[in-house]
Amino acid sequence: MTSNGTSASPRIDWVDYAKGICIVMVVMMHSVLGVEKAADQTGFMHAFVMFAKPFRMPDFFLISGLFLAVVIDRNWRTYLDRKVVHFAYFYLLWVAIQFGFKAPGFAAEGGWQHVGMLYLQTFIEPFGTLWFIYLLPVFFVVTKLSRKLPSAAIWIVAAALETAHVATGWTVIDEFCGRFVYFYSGYLFASYVFALSDRSREKPVLALAGLALWAIVNGALVASGFDEWPLVSLALGFAGAGAIIVMGTLLARMQWLNFLRYCGEHSIVIYLAFFLPMAVTRTLLLKTSLIADIGTVSLIVTVAGVAGAVLIWRLALAVRANFLFERPAAFWIAPKKARPALQPAE
Repeated sequence: MTSNGTSASPRIDWVDYAKGICIVMVVMMHSVLGVEKAADQTGFMHAFVMFAKPFRMPDFFLISGLFLAVVIDRNWRTYLDRKVVHFAYFYLLWVAIQFGFKAPGFAAEGGWQHVGMLYLQTFIEPFGTLWFIYLLPVFFVVTKLSRKLPSAAIWIVAAALETAHVATGWTVIDEFCGRFVYFYSGYLFASYVFALSDRSREKPVLALAGLALWAIVNGALVASGFDEWPLVSLALGFAGAGAIIVMGTLLARMQWLNFLRYCGEHSIVIYLAFFLPMAVTRTLLLKTSLIADIGTVSLIVTVAGVAGAVLIWRLALAVRANFLFERPAAFWIAPKKARPALQPAE
């Protein structure tokens, strides 16, 4: 889910498909778990969320690192503008928006002083669903700072951190330890990732057979509870990321399910805005009890989260509230190139 606001280079079809699959899985996770928590019961969608757990975020981070080699040697001013300030702008803006919706509830629990303290905490503890774009700039900076160190040593340390399953209770620390190895692998092994995609495009039957085998193994390990074991979680993360890349390639080859490609092209839009339509739809369906089956409710909430986010974006553009999804020139610290693009395939 990268976005740096520079002129867009030609998009790569399978990357958009893969990102589309990832963002739909993210919305699905939040939608399903939110519905199930509110209803105090589970539905058929729970199985899909659990199946995707080992690879849902690893694949997102791996793809985020794929094109880093192209830009990592830029001067620090430009690099920080594209890879830090850009995400910081969206994080701060959307924290304020999300927090505004939740503040009355927080105030009812502990008063407005408590609300103020909670807001200040969002600067060091990522708020709600926005932790991904909080952490990405950290990964970008750490990778650039360490680019002259032995890459093998960095990868081994990153893999060891994931295997350690660090759990301090602080999101930045825990997620850095659990996810950096995938981001760094996207950067370090990008050529192998593209080779995997090319091979899958050339040999679709073999690719489908590999996907079937992966699905069986991943599902069996999740069902048995072994997916969170040290080393197993690391292996499943990479295997699942590879599977999503293969899926994206095959879908791009056949030009099927183009809505996934569209979601991938606008994944940052969906990521930023899905919380509102998701929450509204969940509340309406559960309070009115129009649909009894929790799995069906979860599915509808997922669709509403994705479609609603796109609708919010379209409405924002229509009323010239572009600042919600495009960083204004006033917040650039390096020269802006050409027209702004939400997600260049860079």
